[in-house]
Amino acid sequence: MWSQKGERGRIWIGRIPFHGDLLESIQEFAAEEKINCAKVEVIGAVEKAVISYYHQDKRVYEDRELNEHLEIVSCLGNLSIRDGKPAAHLHINLGDSKGNVKGGHLQKGTVIFAGEFVIEEILGPKLQREHDSETDLPLWRKNS
Repeated sequence: MWSQKGERGRIWIGRIPFHGDLLESIQEFAAEEKINCAKVEVIGAVEKAVISYYHQDKRVYEDRELNEHLEIVSCLGNLSIRDGKPAAHLHINLGDSKGNVKGGHLQKGTVIFAGEFVIEEILGPKLQREHDSETDLPLWRKNS
């Protein structure tokens, strides 16, 4: 196990554009504001969503398209750097009109009806994602 100490930096609160792609909107905002490391939270509703599940045995993501109106019960994750650009790693729980919840790894293609975010910058760590051979995932690399 390893960790790095960080300090709270800037904090943003805002809205994601109507019909905006949730993942792309967060990443574009991070690039504009030059955010390299942060905690991300989102609430709101989506018109449709794309979520995925990572099969550990096969080492592949399986995408699932949810073509229905859903509430964002929670959407949490982080921002760090991958291939020189801010990359959002977000997990989302979505509730339907009957109270059923579906969740997974947020993918592109999730269209916002209404979305509000809080992004808390973390200063200090220079976290970069790179391929991890044990899991076959892009995980944070320990900086020396």
